[in-house]
Order: sequence, then structure tokens, then C-alpha cells
Amino acid sequence: MSADVPAGAASEPRVLATGVGSWPGEHPLEVARTVLGELAEHLPHLVELPARGPGADMIGRAAALLVELPVDLQPAGWRLVDRPGRDVRRAHALRSADLDALAEAADGWTGPLKVQVTGPWTLGAGVWLPRGERAVVDTGARRDLVDSLAEGVAEHVRAVRRLVPGAQVVLQLDEPSLPAVLAGRLPTVSGFGRLRAIDPVEAEQGLRTVLEAGTAAGAVGTVVHCCAPDAPLGLLRGAGADGLSVDVSLLTPAGWESVAVAVEAGVALWAGAVPTSGALPAAGAVVDAVRVPWRRLGLDVELLAGVVLTPACGLAGASPAQARKVLARTVEAAGALTEVAAGG
Repeated sequence: MSADVPAGAASEPRVLATGVGSWPGEHPLEVARTVLGELAEHLPHLVELPARGPGADMIGRAAALLVELPVDLQPAGWRLVDRPGRDVRRAHALRSADLDALAEAADGWTGPLKVQVTGPWTLGAGVWLPRGERAVVDTGARRDLVDSLAEGVAEHVRAVRRLVPGAQVVLQLDEPSLPAVLAGRLPTVSGFGRLRAIDPVEAEQGLRTVLEAGTAAGAVGTVVHCCAPDAPLGLLRGAGADGLSVDVSLLTPAGWESVAVAVEAGVALWAGAVPTSGALPAAGAVVDAVRVPWRRLGLDVELLAGVVLTPACGLAGASPAQARKVLARTVEAAGALTEVAAGG
């Protein structure tokens, strides 16, 4: 997504602010109104409320989108089964409540609106086969999950567009487990071994399939979020994402070099630069977390206007008051970074 398409009106290119996705609380309408209010001039998002329990968690939400791949909930987690049960029906009900709340809170909204979905590799790492191993271990299951999720994501995007006709939907795939999948770090069900690493070519293609399904359904932009220290930025760029969403405090010099390659190729940096725990830094410190390495790399300062600022990760673990403060600081820092970009 281009940061020069703010909500409501055309203007000079500027840095947008948004949230990663999750939020504290259990009341979707109240929270939807809060986030839409805080981000009214930026990039609001469909809020996720995992505190509501099973079916509101990131794996349960995505599993409920799967088409013709029913799941249920076991002590070990979500599992593929022959027929849907009450657990997935609960997940569907929670999603419906979220969409209803969005439709009411965003009535009349025109502008960008972000939705988040767990990506295929984190989903495959978090969903179990009937025989008790992670779905990502099985070639056929991986293929089925990618195709089923792509179909479900497309319907999700279409549903949001129907409910909020003025929305320019931006699709975010969350892939915190992708580095572990690629490195073969996922434990087996026994805990004594590790699952075989997935070929990066297959991983890239799976992401591309889901991203393209979202775009075909009407999403105006796509971004992949990975909060792990070793986010595979080159792979995410190769999958066709318009933006790369990372916690910038975890980027190594090599990581920043990958960011530079992406930015120069027209891929936006979604910079997770506002900590979600501990003392909240001043807006200037947030700006410096992006500006200093940017200049060190020799990137054009004007390209900072294409950055999207976010908290470092989701806000489900914060108090409602702290979550609002983090989002407000993100908005404040976005304004300050816009001034830096304009000043050259």
C-alpha cells in the first residue's frame, strides 16, 4: 500500500500510522470505535480481541476461514478433522461479531482499512493433523492449507468490502512462525526432535498464493508482518508483498540492508518502532529508530514518506489505557517522520 493515500482526502505524501492488529478487551464495537477514532486520518484496522478465548486467537481466527478443511479444538490446539464442531462454530460467531461491529463503527467510512489474517506457514505450524503432528510436516496438508486459506482470505476481503463499501482494503498476513518453519526449529509432537525445514521456494509460493487471492478479491495492497528477529525479508519481498512489517529494534545491519533493497524496489517498510511494553519513548526517539539507519544506508530521505509506522507488535497484552497511548504515540511519530521526509 502506498502511504500517499490517506483516509478521506488526497494530500502530500505522508507517513501513515496503524496498529498491528490485536487489542485488549472483549467488546468489539467499543474497540472498533476507539481504533477508528485514533486512526481516523491514518490506517485503521479490523481489531482482533484474543481475550475472548478460543476462536478469537490468531490460529482459531484463521482456521475458521479455511474452506472445506474443518477443525476442532483439542488440548494440544486446533486440529484438522472430518466435520466441523462447536469450536469452529464459535470462531465463526466471533468473526461475525467483529464484522458486524466494524460495519457499524465504520458506517460511511471511505479510505484505507486493514484486515489481518494468520499466514499459511504460521497456520500450518499451529494446526495439527488428526494423527497428532503439525500440519506443516505433511506435503499434502501444506498444499491443502495454502489453497483453502487463499479461498477463505478472498471471501474475507470481499465480506469487508461489502460491509464497508468505501473501504480500500489492505491485507496483512501475520507470519511470526515462518523463520522457525524455514530453519527447521519447530519441535515434533514428542518434543524430542525437530520438524524438517520447509523449502524457501515452497514457502514463498505459498505466501504468494494467499496474497494474490486477496488482491484478486479487491485488496488494494498487501503486507506481511513478521515479528521474529530473523524475518526472511528477501523471501517476503519475493512473494509479492507491497509492504514488509517488522519490529525495527530486531533488525541487524544485514536486515537493514534487506530493507534498503526492498525500499529501492518499491516495497514499503512498515516499521514497528513503538514499543508495546515498558516506558513509552518520545516521538523523536521513535523517529530516530527509523531515520538514523535510513540515512546510514544512504536511502533518499524523501522515501521516508512511504513508511508506515506501527507498534512493535500487537497490543493484546496491554491495558486499554496503555494501548491507546501506544497508538497515539504512533500517530504523533508518524507526523514527525512526515516532517523529516519533507525536510530532506
